[in-house]
Amino acid sequence: MSTTQNDGHLSRRRILGGAAGLAAGAAAVTAGLPPAAASATPVKTPPDLGRWRRQAERVTITRDDWGIPHVVGRTDADAVFGMMYAQAEDDFDRIERNYLVSLGRLAEAEGQGAIWQDLRQRLFIDPDVLKRDYARSPAWLRKLMQAWADGLNYYLATHPEVRPRVIRRFEPWMPLSFSEGSIGGDIERVPLTQLEAFYDERPVEMTDEERGLLFREPSGSNGMAIAPSHTRNGHALLLINPHTSFFFRSEQHVTSDEGLNVYGAATWGQFFIYQGFNANTGWMHTSSGVDNVDEFAETVVTGAHGRRYYRYGDALRPVTTKTITLSYRTDDGGRAKRTFTTYATHHGPVVREADGKWIAFALMNKPVEALQQSFLRTKTRDYADYMQVAGLKANSSNNTLFADTKGEIAFLVPQFMPVRDDRFDYRRPVDGSDPATDWHGLHSLRSLPQAVNPRNGWAFNTNNWPWTAAGADSPRAEDYPRYFDQAGENPRGPQAIRVLSARRDFTPQTLIAAAFDRYLTAFARLVPQLVAAWDKLPTGDQQRARLAAPVDLLRRWDHRWGAESTATSLAVFWGEALWAPLSQAARDAGMSMWDYLAERATDEQRLTALDAAVARLTQDFGGWQVPWGEINRFQRNDGAITQTFDDTKPSFPVPFTSAQWGSLASFGARRYPGTKRYYGTSGNSFVAVVEFGPRLRAWAVTAGGASGHPDSPHFDDQVERYASGDLRPVYFYPEDLKGHVERRYRPGAR
Repeated sequence: MSTTQNDGHLSRRRILGGAAGLAAGAAAVTAGLPPAAASATPVKTPPDLGRWRRQAERVTITRDDWGIPHVVGRTDADAVFGMMYAQAEDDFDRIERNYLVSLGRLAEAEGQGAIWQDLRQRLFIDPDVLKRDYARSPAWLRKLMQAWADGLNYYLATHPEVRPRVIRRFEPWMPLSFSEGSIGGDIERVPLTQLEAFYDERPVEMTDEERGLLFREPSGSNGMAIAPSHTRNGHALLLINPHTSFFFRSEQHVTSDEGLNVYGAATWGQFFIYQGFNANTGWMHTSSGVDNVDEFAETVVTGAHGRRYYRYGDALRPVTTKTITLSYRTDDGGRAKRTFTTYATHHGPVVREADGKWIAFALMNKPVEALQQSFLRTKTRDYADYMQVAGLKANSSNNTLFADTKGEIAFLVPQFMPVRDDRFDYRRPVDGSDPATDWHGLHSLRSLPQAVNPRNGWAFNTNNWPWTAAGADSPRAEDYPRYFDQAGENPRGPQAIRVLSARRDFTPQTLIAAAFDRYLTAFARLVPQLVAAWDKLPTGDQQRARLAAPVDLLRRWDHRWGAESTATSLAVFWGEALWAPLSQAARDAGMSMWDYLAERATDEQRLTALDAAVARLTQDFGGWQVPWGEINRFQRNDGAITQTFDDTKPSFPVPFTSAQWGSLASFGARRYPGTKRYYGTSGNSFVAVVEFGPRLRAWAVTAGGASGHPDSPHFDDQVERYASGDLRPVYFYPEDLKGHVERRYRPGAR
């Protein structure tokens, strides 16, 4: 069924507003299912429907004039019920897909090609274990998980035209499979090709992407916190700037009479705001470079009757086996199954083989604690409260930038940090037979690198190392084990320091301007070397003559992106041409690509890459002087999770570039089959700036729009604001919503 059919009622929402809309919604819920559903075969038992209707009567959803849902419930559980119902209205397909991935059931929808991704997930996520975890969860958390399932199931019951691909009933234990908001998380570090090679018992070559050889947009984010001492109004400021795949999160405002009042971005299918703020505190997560996921090389011995053991100290321990059966969709639409015998040691599941050793993979697996921490942080009142929640130590993949109404700011690394012997290099598999390599508990919160209320007045992270997070007041690398960083620096780090050091009188507007500052630090470092290489060419050299005009354009360039800038286009194409052939050499040298390009690339390589860039621009666009906005485009053609881009269809120019080149505002774009233009699929997504005064103020923008349905006016109504960095005011208080209400209703209303 098409996306348009799935949500054909959306266009009618615009005529329902205010009290009339609320009354109509209440009447529809009281009467029961809408006519379309009443004529369909009931998919749930009457007791469930009655309970769901009663809960819906305790929930109100208000859609503002940008389509953002403001959900109000009597209890936290009621608010979660409405939160999930509203998410399903906007993009049920993304909710289901996220759970197909997290539950290891993607192959049931996409076929046998996804079987290895499912197996990887199921090595760590066992539904039977999660059901037991659910039973032992605190009562308050079980209520929220039940409300999560009820909200989604009620949506399906009242929208029989929506056909799930696989999951037709959501169970309350399922949120434990998806308890953090980061994309992929730690599990995705396991290379699928090597997992397949091990469990299929045949050689499979690693892909260039797994080897890190492809030019790809950095997956991560920016966060900045500014203390009152460095703001004009004397209030702390927070920049929330996640760099994710587009449309990965839903912008929502969720409140209850039990004290919940949180605004921000919720990953589709999760019942907590992942990056956002309440009236007192705000938090921005950035992907961290700490090393808290490790591989252990196990020495496996086969004993009598084929029983396998692994060496640990002077002993042999039995290898644990587990049978995992996965279902997958066949080409004819049917179902088939495949069963695997999997292996594990006390370090973790075995995921591959290397040099005759079995590699066991260790990571955080604390779903109950992780889900508690993810939700409880949304109700914190100040820094001390936030850190009490952080004491659960169930955040493994994210740094945090924090700010609150008391004026406190902080940079924090993930709280899940195993204590290890720093003699060993945990960036590579360590010897699992040596007990000294084991994890020895977790670091205390006090022993982690952090910057709390730094004297310099600001803190930031751009997925770079912690050692510059607060300028001179940053934690020092020499004070910590080396496993606290494996990311190093990136070009956004110096750019963040540059804009944060530029003033002591930040306002929300100047912080927004800083987040969209146009300076490209990578090209400011690399382009002068290219110019110098050209200057060295002898007079009369053909390459000197051929590249004279392109070099002159780059020589005069101020290293700032812009939609009308032809130098930006030339620099980006040159940088990509230089990157590709040197990526393996940089990896072999153990250097970041930016350092390698600056310090090891030869003049010949720099000039050859410029030749290639000029040729590509000329071939694709008829000349090498092409405005960047003609190349770099935002296009959203339909509600599909994977877009098909088309140069003949409407698109919108985006002036900022990939984060690879130091742009804080990130737009990860490239060519696709059949296109010459670049189309973005990741980078800036939900962006917000928050001022924590006596009365909170915030501004935000979402990539494209709030709805995943092409027939909705909110499918792409924020594109122009997104591209220009023109954030819209957030309607945080009820009085802010006055005059901006598009529709008010209860779940179940049509």
